Amino acid sequence: MTVGSANVRKKSRSALWLAIHGWLGLPIWAFLFFICLTGSVATVSEEIIWLFEPAARSNPPSADATRLGYDDLMKRVESQEPGTVVMFITVPVKDIYAIQFYVGRPDGTELTVYVNPYTGVIQGEKSTFDLRELLRELHGWLLIPFTAKYSLGWYIVSAMSIPLMGSLITGLVVYKKFWRAFLRPRLRVGAGWRIFWGDFHRLVGLWSIPFIAIMSVTAMWFLIEAVIEDSGHKLPGEVEHPHVARRHVPTGATRQTTQAISVDQAIEAARRSFPNLTAAFIELPTDAYHPIEIYGRGAYPLVFQIAYVSPYSGKVLGVRGLGDRPALALVTESMRPLHTGDFAGLWLKLIYLFFGLLLSTLVFSGMMVWTKRSVRATAQVISERRRRPVAAELGAAE
Repeated sequence: MTVGSANVRKKSRSALWLAIHGWLGLPIWAFLFFICLTGSVATVSEEIIWLFEPAARSNPPSADATRLGYDDLMKRVESQEPGTVVMFITVPVKDIYAIQFYVGRPDGTELTVYVNPYTGVIQGEKSTFDLRELLRELHGWLLIPFTAKYSLGWYIVSAMSIPLMGSLITGLVVYKKFWRAFLRPRLRVGAGWRIFWGDFHRLVGLWSIPFIAIMSVTAMWFLIEAVIEDSGHKLPGEVEHPHVARRHVPTGATRQTTQAISVDQAIEAARRSFPNLTAAFIELPTDAYHPIEIYGRGAYPLVFQIAYVSPYSGKVLGVRGLGDRPALALVTESMRPLHTGDFAGLWLKLIYLFFGLLLSTLVFSGMMVWTKRSVRATAQVISERRRRPVAAELGAAE
């Protein structure tokens, strides 16, 4: 065997492995595209439900109608369904949505009902597995059941943050002087399929840099979070919730007799600690020792401010504000709302949807470029291997 033929064989083997590498990488890009697309739609899943489910809308009876207080709403819910116990109240960011009451019925069933905030009328029931839950679970953990604290699907999905972050970093390294494209963007439409997708990939990637950074960093935190908690450790700044002391619980108190104060009174007590508090989530006592928990957003909307109020005296048993968290806890607790974009209303969700779809097309365009290169590399390997026997026969004949 001559040196030249040995080099040819070596290059042929390298080309073959490069082609195999290209095809093996394709499923990863396809899976990442699926994750990005489902996450983009999940961002506005609540709005999609609002469009197609009239019960999810607030439906004011008149233009000058005012919203009822929580005490009135609870009385009207219980009058419509006697024996119903309200456990949680979820208040959407925008007034166009009905308030969601998570209730327990006398027969033992638990469900969420849509309540009109102006009339207190129960407008409908929310399925335990609606579009929002489907997209959330499909995007978050691939519908794989939770056998431990976290699902295997959670690890699979959050691990995709590694190639996403790697693609961002390597893309910035490869794309020399990328900042120039902000001033002179280029998208060549009539120069061929491969050139178009290449230009499109670079252009979309450039304008999506902040969004890609947010998605990859927050998803990487979800992976770290799962590892920390599944290994039996606590997250930064995690504390025990306060409870009502036994001596302050009336004799014979039960779940049905815990609340000597109303929800509106509990919110007013919470506002003495957090004057600008807007209640977003209210958890009512589940037993005689459980406080009323008021969750609300303040000046820093990424993190909930929480007040724990005694259901007997109205005294604030404890608070968890911005100053009560270490700096690391503020960062980690900001990860989920940063990832989902559900902390500032519809306009931010639409921005997340737009850039989420851009990220999906970015992954798709990268997949197209990758596929094109893999097809060309494979065709070249096949062509060279077909020519090799002919060349060998000619060499033997000489």
